[in-house]
Amino acid sequence: MMRNPALPIYLDYNATTPPAPAVIDAMLPWLRSGFGNPSSAHAYGRSAHDAVARARHEVAQFIGAHDDEIIFTGGGSEATNHALKGSAFAQLQSTQRRGLQIAYSAIEHPATIATAQALRHFGFSPHSVAVDRCGIVDLGALATALNAPTLVVSVMQANNETGVIQPISAIAAAARATGALMHVDASQSAGKLPVDVMELGADLLTLAGHKLYAPKGIGALYVRRGVHLEPLIHGAGHESGRRAGTENVPYIVALGVACRIASSDLEAEAVRQRVLRDRLWHRILDRVGEQAVLNGWPAERLPNTLNVSFIGLSGAELLAAIPEIAASTGSACHDGSVHFSPVLTAMNVLAGVAAGAIRLSLGRQTTEDEVDRAAHLLATRALELNSTSRSRIPS
Repeated sequence: MMRNPALPIYLDYNATTPPAPAVIDAMLPWLRSGFGNPSSAHAYGRSAHDAVARARHEVAQFIGAHDDEIIFTGGGSEATNHALKGSAFAQLQSTQRRGLQIAYSAIEHPATIATAQALRHFGFSPHSVAVDRCGIVDLGALATALNAPTLVVSVMQANNETGVIQPISAIAAAARATGALMHVDASQSAGKLPVDVMELGADLLTLAGHKLYAPKGIGALYVRRGVHLEPLIHGAGHESGRRAGTENVPYIVALGVACRIASSDLEAEAVRQRVLRDRLWHRILDRVGEQAVLNGWPAERLPNTLNVSFIGLSGAELLAAIPEIAASTGSACHDGSVHFSPVLTAMNVLAGVAAGAIRLSLGRQTTEDEVDRAAHLLATRALELNSTSRSRIPS
């Protein structure tokens, strides 16, 4: 995919990915002539039904699941809401439900944290499990939490801000030993790491299309055979009665193709992006030295993700000074105060470090030239800003 050279260097792939050309090509026939309703019995409907079935198979193969374990959703947030609310609402008839825990790590996506907290209104107890300074779930804290009756444990396979990879298999084993379900948010890891529901020990797993070079507005939820969820959306019998609403055929097709593409070159692309990510980090480090600090575990993290703090600076101000780069910051300035990333706060990152955090995430279109230019721009502007007093953040 050719990118307009007048546009900024895009280093925000963890926020969203551009739909792959092959994904767009696969969607177009279903936007133009393949408009049939998959529930219709005539030729138009059967064609659309078969396209959905093929995509379901591609998604299932991508994560090592059975076809009938895949529910298509409107995105990752809906999938996570369905996983947590669906498992909770399935317990509403039980006299033992009150006080059951919904446990999650302190660095989860808001879709997980807000959903768990909302379930308090239905008699469930949200419980945040601490992480260590590297951003890894504290297994001791989890074990203590699991002493209380727990319905589901929800942890992301890899963090969207730091890229740190969690020991999901160990977490799942601890959850299952107490009878709790294991929900894995693989929104950020899918397409960057191997995702196998059996190896992870997942009962439920979230996928988000727009993190995987498919469009926004499509996702999937894996539900292991034998796990019962109450539907989040009620209506007709779509998705085997588990999610009402006429299937979004073009976007479902897109997700299937995106999963197939990711499967075809997962390891090679991970190696390529890891090399570029490390090149970016070392080029910044060579220029600014101890002014740059890596946030998160150095080794066990996504191959494309670099979360770096520029000491003494505001990450938001630094990015504002470099319009040539599109990236994300770990802090935000409002009304003269600095609000830090909840992820870095949970990791007990010092305020003076968290304030200068920037997330740089690479993707399939990232080139070596872009990495070199980005490193030069970041280092140069950081040194310039750090030479003045106006941008300094107290530690």
